[in-house]
Amino acid sequence: MQGDDAMKLVFSKAKNSLLLFLALTIFYLPIYSVEAEQKKETIERLLTDISSTGDPGVQYVVANKDTIVFSHSSGLADIKNKTPLIQRHTMAAFSMTKTITAIAVLQLVEREKIKLNDQVSQYIEHPYDSAITISQLISHTAGIPNPIPLKWVHLASQHKKFDEKKALSQVLSDNDESDALSGEQYAYSNIGYWLLGEVIEKVNGQHYSDYVKENIFKPLNLTKDDIGFQISNLNNHAKGYLEKYSFMNLIKSFVIDDYVWGEYEGSWLHINNVYLNGTALGGAIGTATAFSRILQDLLNDHSVLLGKKVKQYLYTQQKTKSGENIDMTLGWHIGKLNDIRYYYKEGGGAGFHCEMRIYPNHNLATVIMLNRTSFNTRENLNKLDSHFIGDEYE
Repeated sequence: MQGDDAMKLVFSKAKNSLLLFLALTIFYLPIYSVEAEQKKETIERLLTDISSTGDPGVQYVVANKDTIVFSHSSGLADIKNKTPLIQRHTMAAFSMTKTITAIAVLQLVEREKIKLNDQVSQYIEHPYDSAITISQLISHTAGIPNPIPLKWVHLASQHKKFDEKKALSQVLSDNDESDALSGEQYAYSNIGYWLLGEVIEKVNGQHYSDYVKENIFKPLNLTKDDIGFQISNLNNHAKGYLEKYSFMNLIKSFVIDDYVWGEYEGSWLHINNVYLNGTALGGAIGTATAFSRILQDLLNDHSVLLGKKVKQYLYTQQKTKSGENIDMTLGWHIGKLNDIRYYYKEGGGAGFHCEMRIYPNHNLATVIMLNRTSFNTRENLNKLDSHFIGDEYE
C-alpha cells in the first residue's frame, strides 16, 4: 500500500504541474501576443511617419544570422505615377559600398594576395606619402584629402562612355597634396577607397565590380536584380528625390551640374539616375534585403565571405601611430546605442540616403534605405533598433 500511495502522490504532483503549466501557457500567450502586436504597431507607426502618403519611401529590414526578423516598406518609389515602394525596389547605396570594399580587401588578405601593412605604392601609383598602407586607407588614417564629391557623378545613360580611370586621374591631379601625415589622425577620405578599388583591380586583374560580384554577391546567391553596380531593371528601381523646400534645393545649381536635375513632382524634385564616378567608394545599388543578407553572413560563425580570424578585423578598433583610439575598424565606423556598441556605415547622395548596422553581440543587423537625399538615419535607426535590442531609446 505504501508503494501505491507513493505512486499516487507522484501522479498527483505531475498532474498538478501539468495543469499549472497549461494554465500559465493559456494565460501568458495572449499577453505575449498583445505585447508583440503592440510593438509591431509602434514600429510600423514610426516608419509610416518617416514616409507619409505622397512622399518618397523607406525600406527597413532587421535580421539575425538565420532569418529576417522584421521588414517594412512604405511611401512611394515614383511620386509622379504614385508607385508604392516595395522590398524589391533597388536604391543607390553610395558610401555603404565602402564596407563591401573593405570585405573585398580582407578576402585578399586571407588569400595571402596582399598584406594590411603593405604600402599602397607597391600596387598602384598615387601622389601621396609613399608610406601609406592598405590598412590606413581602410581606416581613413592615410592623411589623404577629401574634396566635396558632389560633382563626382555621371548620368546612368552615359555610363558606357564613362572612363573611370581618367576620372580618378583628374581627381588625383586636382587634389595631390596630403592633409596630414599618414597614420597620424583619422580623416575621412572618399579618394582613399577609390584607391582601394584600384588595388583590388591590380591584384586580381579584373574590374572591381566583377570581383565583388563573383566573390561577395554570388556566394550569397544575390542576383543582379538584388544588388549590383548598375540599375538592372528600371521598373524595380526607385526614383531619387530632393525636397523642394530645402536649403540644398536652393543652392543646388552652385554645387552640382544641371544635368542631374529632373522635374518637380509635387513638393519633391526628381533627381535623374546617376552613377558615382568611383565604384569602390560608393557605386553599389541594391535593396535593403540584399544588404541585410551580407550582414547576416557576417553574423554567422561560418561566414562564406570571410574566415573567423580575418573577420575579426571588422570589429577591431583601430589606432593612430601614437596609440590613440579612433571610432573605426577595418571597414566600419563604431557607434553606441545607449551602452550597446554597434558598427555602421552610412551612405547618401543624389536622391538617396541609407545606413546599415551590425550588432555582433546581439546577433542583429539592420538596414534602412530611403529615396530622398536628406534624412537623419542615426536618430531614426536608434529609435527603431531599440525595439529589437533592449530598452526603448530615450
